[in-house]
Amino acid sequence: MSKQPAQAESPAPQEQQGTQHPRHELSEVLHQPVRFSIAAALARTETMDFKDLRNTIQVSDSVLSKQLSTLEKSGFIEVKKAFVGKFPRTSVKLTAVGHQAWEHHIATLRLIAGD
Repeated sequence: MSKQPAQAESPAPQEQQGTQHPRHELSEVLHQPVRFSIAAALARTETMDFKDLRNTIQVSDSVLSKQLSTLEKSGFIEVKKAFVGKFPRTSVKLTAVGHQAWEHHIATLRLIAGD
């Protein structure tokens, strides 16, 4: 039996076309489950009170605060602190950048899922 020389495996279809898998387009910031849940809740409304957001996504104050800080540093949300009478009130909303990032992230997930 004669041995044939080993042939190099052909590259994957994406490599042949010079494209990357859509997962590379996902936002690292939004992909984390709590931040994803925050963005999803905020995408459905103009602004949301901290307490309502906390209750909606069912996390502790400390977890929500930490994740809001990450989203704020990324420019995805705006946090406003004010007083209503003697009581502090914190409200949160997606920025234009946040809305754009959210829409792109969801579109990419749909592309990966084949929708």
